[in-house]
Amino acid sequence: MKLLKQIAAATLLVGLLPLAVLAQKPKGKDQLVTISTPQGEIKLVLFEDTPLHRANFLKLAKEGFYDGTTFHRVIDGFMIQGGDPNTKDNDPGNDGGGSPGYTVPAEIKPEHKHVRGAVAAARKDDRVNTERASSGSQFYIVENHDGTPILDEVYTVFGQVVDGLDVVDKIAEVAKDGRDRPLSDVKMKVTVKQVKKKKIAKKYDYNYNTQTLEKN
Repeated sequence: MKLLKQIAAATLLVGLLPLAVLAQKPKGKDQLVTISTPQGEIKLVLFEDTPLHRANFLKLAKEGFYDGTTFHRVIDGFMIQGGDPNTKDNDPGNDGGGSPGYTVPAEIKPEHKHVRGAVAAARKDDRVNTERASSGSQFYIVENHDGTPILDEVYTVFGQVVDGLDVVDKIAEVAKDGRDRPLSDVKMKVTVKQVKKKKIAKKYDYNYNTQTLEKN
Protein backbone atom coordinates (compact mmCIF):
# COMPACT_ATOMS: atom_id res chain seq x y z
CA MET A 1 0.00 0.00 0.00
CA LYS A 2 2.82 2.38 0.88
CA LEU A 3 4.50 1.65 -2.46
CA LEU A 4 1.28 2.36 -4.36
CA LYS A 5 0.93 5.73 -2.62
CA GLN A 6 4.51 6.62 -3.57
CA ILE A 7 3.88 5.67 -7.20
CA ALA A 8 0.66 7.70 -7.23
CA ALA A 9 2.43 10.73 -5.77
CA ALA A 10 5.24 10.48 -8.30
CA THR A 11 2.72 10.18 -11.15
CA LEU A 12 0.92 13.27 -9.90
CA LEU A 13 4.14 15.28 -9.83
CA VAL A 14 5.03 14.19 -13.34
CA GLY A 15 1.55 15.19 -14.49
CA LEU A 16 1.88 18.62 -12.97
CA LEU A 17 5.38 19.31 -14.27
CA PRO A 18 4.41 20.16 -17.87
CA LEU A 19 1.94 22.77 -16.60
CA ALA A 20 4.65 24.45 -14.56
CA VAL A 21 7.02 24.40 -17.53
CA LEU A 22 4.36 25.84 -19.81
CA ALA A 23 3.67 28.61 -17.31
CA GLN A 24 7.34 29.56 -17.33
CA LYS A 25 7.70 29.38 -21.12
CA PRO A 26 4.87 31.30 -22.82
CA LYS A 27 4.22 30.51 -26.46
CA GLY A 28 4.11 32.85 -29.39
CA LYS A 29 5.73 36.21 -30.08
CA ASP A 30 5.29 39.70 -28.69
CA GLN A 31 6.12 43.24 -29.75
CA LEU A 32 9.05 44.48 -27.66
CA VAL A 33 9.06 48.27 -27.55
CA THR A 34 12.31 50.19 -27.05
CA ILE A 35 12.29 53.86 -26.07
CA SER A 36 15.74 55.33 -26.68
CA THR A 37 16.64 58.49 -24.75
CA PRO A 38 19.84 60.41 -23.89
CA GLN A 39 19.74 58.65 -20.50
CA GLY A 40 19.55 55.17 -22.01
CA GLU A 41 17.01 52.63 -23.28
CA ILE A 42 13.67 51.66 -21.76
CA LYS A 43 12.14 48.39 -22.96
CA LEU A 44 8.50 47.52 -22.42
CA VAL A 45 5.72 45.15 -23.41
CA LEU A 46 2.07 46.05 -23.94
CA PHE A 47 -0.83 44.07 -22.50
CA GLU A 48 -3.02 42.03 -24.84
CA ASP A 49 -6.14 42.60 -22.73
CA THR A 50 -6.00 46.35 -23.42
CA PRO A 51 -6.16 45.87 -27.22
CA LEU A 52 -7.19 49.40 -28.18
CA HIS A 53 -4.29 51.03 -26.31
CA ARG A 54 -1.85 48.35 -27.45
CA ALA A 55 -2.80 48.67 -31.13
CA ASN A 56 -2.77 52.48 -30.99
CA PHE A 57 0.64 52.72 -29.32
CA LEU A 58 2.20 50.20 -31.72
CA LYS A 59 0.69 51.99 -34.73
CA LEU A 60 2.07 55.36 -33.64
CA ALA A 61 5.46 53.89 -32.79
CA LYS A 62 5.80 52.13 -36.14
CA GLU A 63 4.78 55.31 -37.98
CA GLY A 64 7.51 57.27 -36.18
CA PHE A 65 4.97 59.51 -34.43
CA TYR A 66 6.88 59.44 -31.14
CA ASP A 67 10.31 60.07 -32.63
CA GLY A 68 11.51 63.51 -31.58
CA THR A 69 8.86 63.97 -28.89
CA THR A 70 10.06 64.39 -25.32
CA PHE A 71 9.32 63.39 -21.76
CA HIS A 72 7.89 66.82 -21.06
CA ARG A 73 6.71 66.29 -17.46
CA VAL A 74 8.85 64.45 -14.92
CA ILE A 75 8.30 64.18 -11.18
CA ASP A 76 10.91 62.36 -9.12
CA GLY A 77 9.22 59.84 -6.85
CA PHE A 78 6.12 59.76 -9.05
CA MET A 79 6.28 59.33 -12.84
CA ILE A 80 7.62 60.52 -16.20
CA GLN A 81 5.20 61.60 -18.95
CA GLY A 82 5.69 61.98 -22.68
CA GLY A 83 4.26 61.38 -26.15
CA ASP A 84 2.93 64.89 -26.88
CA PRO A 85 3.50 65.96 -30.52
CA ASN A 86 3.58 69.60 -29.35
CA THR A 87 6.99 68.93 -27.81
CA LYS A 88 8.48 68.81 -31.29
CA ASP A 89 8.01 72.55 -31.79
CA ASN A 90 9.91 75.44 -30.23
CA ASP A 91 7.16 76.54 -27.86
CA PRO A 92 7.58 74.92 -24.44
CA GLY A 93 4.39 76.63 -23.29
CA ASN A 94 2.16 74.27 -25.24
CA ASP A 95 3.76 71.06 -24.00
CA GLY A 96 1.16 68.75 -22.53
CA GLY A 97 -1.71 70.00 -24.66
CA GLY A 98 -1.14 68.04 -27.85
CA SER A 99 -2.59 64.86 -29.31
CA PRO A 100 -3.03 63.05 -32.63
CA GLY A 101 -6.55 64.49 -32.78
CA TYR A 102 -8.44 61.66 -31.09
CA THR A 103 -8.85 59.83 -27.79
CA VAL A 104 -8.83 56.12 -26.95
CA PRO A 105 -11.75 54.57 -25.01
CA ALA A 106 -10.84 53.62 -21.44
CA GLU A 107 -9.68 50.05 -20.84
CA ILE A 108 -9.29 50.26 -17.07
CA LYS A 109 -8.66 46.80 -15.58
CA PRO A 110 -8.61 46.32 -11.78
CA GLU A 111 -5.88 43.68 -12.15
CA HIS A 112 -3.48 46.15 -13.77
CA LYS A 113 -1.91 48.12 -10.94
CA HIS A 114 0.30 51.20 -10.97
CA VAL A 115 3.40 49.26 -9.93
CA ARG A 116 6.90 50.52 -10.61
CA GLY A 117 7.44 50.59 -14.36
CA ALA A 118 3.74 50.44 -15.22
CA VAL A 119 2.92 52.16 -18.52
CA ALA A 120 -0.37 54.06 -18.49
CA ALA A 121 -2.27 56.51 -20.65
CA ALA A 122 -2.57 60.16 -19.67
CA ARG A 123 -6.00 61.78 -19.97
CA LYS A 124 -8.07 64.83 -19.13
CA ASP A 125 -9.62 64.80 -15.67
CA ASP A 126 -13.10 63.59 -14.78
CA ARG A 127 -14.62 67.08 -14.77
CA VAL A 128 -14.40 67.23 -18.57
CA ASN A 129 -13.90 63.54 -19.27
CA THR A 130 -16.48 61.49 -17.41
CA GLU A 131 -15.82 58.42 -19.56
CA ARG A 132 -12.11 58.56 -18.66
CA ALA A 133 -11.05 58.29 -22.29
CA SER A 134 -7.28 58.28 -22.76
CA SER A 135 -5.10 60.69 -24.70
CA GLY A 136 -4.45 59.45 -28.19
CA SER A 137 -0.69 59.52 -27.65
CA GLN A 138 0.42 60.78 -24.24
CA PHE A 139 1.52 58.17 -21.74
CA TYR A 140 3.41 57.98 -18.47
CA ILE A 141 5.65 55.48 -16.72
CA VAL A 142 5.44 54.99 -12.95
CA GLU A 143 8.82 55.83 -11.40
CA ASN A 144 7.96 55.46 -7.71
CA HIS A 145 9.63 52.27 -6.47
CA ASP A 146 6.58 51.48 -4.32
CA GLY A 147 4.14 52.18 -7.13
CA THR A 148 1.34 54.75 -7.10
CA PRO A 149 -1.75 52.82 -5.95
CA ILE A 150 -3.73 56.06 -5.63
CA LEU A 151 -4.02 55.96 -9.44
CA ASP A 152 -5.29 52.35 -9.62
CA GLU A 153 -8.56 51.96 -11.55
CA VAL A 154 -8.48 55.65 -12.45
CA TYR A 155 -6.21 55.55 -15.53
CA THR A 156 -5.70 52.82 -18.12
CA VAL A 157 -2.54 50.80 -17.44
CA PHE A 158 -1.63 49.08 -20.69
CA GLY A 159 2.00 47.95 -20.39
CA GLN A 160 5.02 47.26 -18.24
CA VAL A 161 8.69 48.22 -18.42
CA VAL A 162 10.76 45.03 -18.52
CA ASP A 163 14.19 46.65 -18.69
CA GLY A 164 15.57 50.14 -18.07
CA LEU A 165 13.94 51.03 -14.77
CA ASP A 166 17.22 52.72 -13.86
CA VAL A 167 16.81 54.90 -16.95
CA VAL A 168 13.32 55.88 -15.80
CA ASP A 169 14.92 56.94 -12.49
CA LYS A 170 17.56 59.01 -14.28
CA ILE A 171 14.94 60.83 -16.34
CA ALA A 172 12.87 61.54 -13.22
CA GLU A 173 15.92 63.11 -11.58
CA VAL A 174 16.85 65.60 -14.34
CA ALA A 175 16.77 69.34 -13.60
CA LYS A 176 13.39 70.88 -14.42
CA ASP A 177 11.42 74.11 -14.23
CA GLY A 178 8.38 75.03 -12.15
CA ARG A 179 6.09 73.09 -14.51
CA ASP A 180 8.12 69.89 -14.04
CA ARG A 181 9.45 70.27 -17.59
CA PRO A 182 13.10 69.18 -18.02
CA LEU A 183 15.44 72.12 -18.63
CA SER A 184 17.16 70.04 -21.31
CA ASP A 185 14.89 68.12 -23.66
CA VAL A 186 14.66 64.38 -22.99
CA LYS A 187 13.89 63.32 -26.55
CA MET A 188 12.80 59.82 -27.46
CA LYS A 189 12.95 57.48 -30.41
CA VAL A 190 10.59 54.52 -30.27
CA THR A 191 11.16 51.26 -32.12
CA VAL A 192 9.29 47.95 -32.14
CA LYS A 193 10.71 44.47 -32.62
CA GLN A 194 8.92 41.13 -32.72
CA VAL A 195 10.47 38.76 -30.18
CA LYS A 196 9.52 35.33 -28.83
CA LYS A 197 7.69 35.62 -25.53
CA LYS A 198 9.81 32.92 -23.91
CA LYS A 199 12.93 34.93 -24.77
CA ILE A 200 11.48 38.09 -23.22
CA ALA A 201 10.39 36.15 -20.13
CA LYS A 202 13.82 34.60 -19.66
CA LYS A 203 15.97 37.62 -20.48
CA TYR A 204 14.03 40.15 -18.42
CA ASP A 205 12.55 37.91 -15.69
CA TYR A 206 9.09 38.86 -16.91
CA ASN A 207 6.08 36.73 -15.97
CA TYR A 208 3.43 36.75 -18.69
CA ASN A 209 0.93 35.08 -16.36
CA THR A 210 0.99 37.88 -13.80
CA GLN A 211 2.31 40.53 -16.23
CA THR A 212 4.88 41.64 -13.69
CA LEU A 213 8.64 41.47 -13.26
CA GLU A 214 9.95 38.61 -11.14
CA LYS A 215 12.67 40.92 -9.84
CA ASN A 216 11.65 44.55 -9.45
